[in-house]
Amino acid sequence: MKSHTVTSSAGAEAYAAPADDLEARTYAKVMRRLVPFLMLCYLGAYLDRVNVGFAKLQMLSDLQWSDTVYGLGAGVFFIGYFLFEVPSNMILHKFGARRWLARIMITWAMISASFSIVDSPTAFYVLRFLLGVAEAGFAPGVILYITYWFPSARRAKVMAFFFMAIPLASIVGAPLSGWIMEAFAGVQGLRGWQWLFVLEALPSLILGVAILFYLDDSIAAAKWLTPEEKALLQRNIEKEAGEKVEHHSVGAFFSDRRLWLLTAIYFCIVMGQYGITFWLPAILSNIGAGSVGRIGMLAAIPYVFALVCLPFVGRSSDRTRARRLHCGAPMLVAAVALFALAFTDGIGLALVLLSAAAAGAICGTSQFWALPTAFLGGMAAAAGIATINCIANLAGFFSPSLVGWLNDVTGKQGAGLMLTSAALLVGACLLLFVPKQAVDR
Repeated sequence: MKSHTVTSSAGAEAYAAPADDLEARTYAKVMRRLVPFLMLCYLGAYLDRVNVGFAKLQMLSDLQWSDTVYGLGAGVFFIGYFLFEVPSNMILHKFGARRWLARIMITWAMISASFSIVDSPTAFYVLRFLLGVAEAGFAPGVILYITYWFPSARRAKVMAFFFMAIPLASIVGAPLSGWIMEAFAGVQGLRGWQWLFVLEALPSLILGVAILFYLDDSIAAAKWLTPEEKALLQRNIEKEAGEKVEHHSVGAFFSDRRLWLLTAIYFCIVMGQYGITFWLPAILSNIGAGSVGRIGMLAAIPYVFALVCLPFVGRSSDRTRARRLHCGAPMLVAAVALFALAFTDGIGLALVLLSAAAAGAICGTSQFWALPTAFLGGMAAAAGIATINCIANLAGFFSPSLVGWLNDVTGKQGAGLMLTSAALLVGACLLLFVPKQAVDR
């Protein structure tokens, strides 16, 4: 009898090992196939969204604009983003990611290049608004697309790798932007900032076309997976779908208090993130970093630090399932760093604080998306992700606009830094009200 028990146990272990091995190999395969390419696409999106921060160093003097004009133009992008994001995500969920994501990338690349001919604040505002309309749905669409392939238990690491595109965009884009603005100044009669918009739109255009040939709308459509791998992936997704909330009416969806709490939290994260992103070159310029080219090199340093931190935070979150902690702690680090930065003049200490702030804000962003996707499923996930993202991204309008206005009114950048610090602190505190049992799994 004893011998039989041992044999059965050994047999069960022998049976389980290959199954576990198949699952690990399959998810590694999906990770290699999808995540680097999606990162590259988001890198292009983020580059076209924030290169205006470097263009500002020349645009404002060339066109005789104030910080208020720049701040409003940087922020009006998010009005277009807000208006079209939910419809965009619903279309993607209904008709498929491949063609819709390609459409998004191709149209925003064309609009981004058009900034090279802007000559008035009105034209600047209109193009920034249209860029927001064109890009609406890309980030939440990719987040939704990831939920089609990866269950909640594996998603924090995937999100962390995907959001590595944000620091990568700055690591690559900051030195590249500085170099373009210096090297191409005067070529064909165009200023450096005009070439910046034209040349940095090309990657998004190429990647938009590549999406049509590379991505698959679903697990079933993926020819690069074996039938056994498809069955495993589909089984895991369907099992988790049965445990998630699927609202069956508009009223039930909008009355879910968790949705609005998460929206408020993400609003605070976005306030902090864009307070750094849109003003980092100006902060370095104001503390005496030197030429545009040198500012570009120095601006990459905080994002190198963020890039290193992201995968560690993501793996720790998946291992411990402490989702709220891994979102809130980085936000607190960023809040403290930005507050201290308001009283800092030295370039060395400023770079240390900017590194902590960038890493904290970006890690907080990546880990936030493990929260709503843990309990929303199906069309509720499509609408929920888009609703949270589009409303919260209105902070992208208020953050640069208010910072620009505060800088002009006070004559100092410290007031704007305190504003973004306070927003991150409030968001971290709000995480305490998110039900632990709903998200820490």
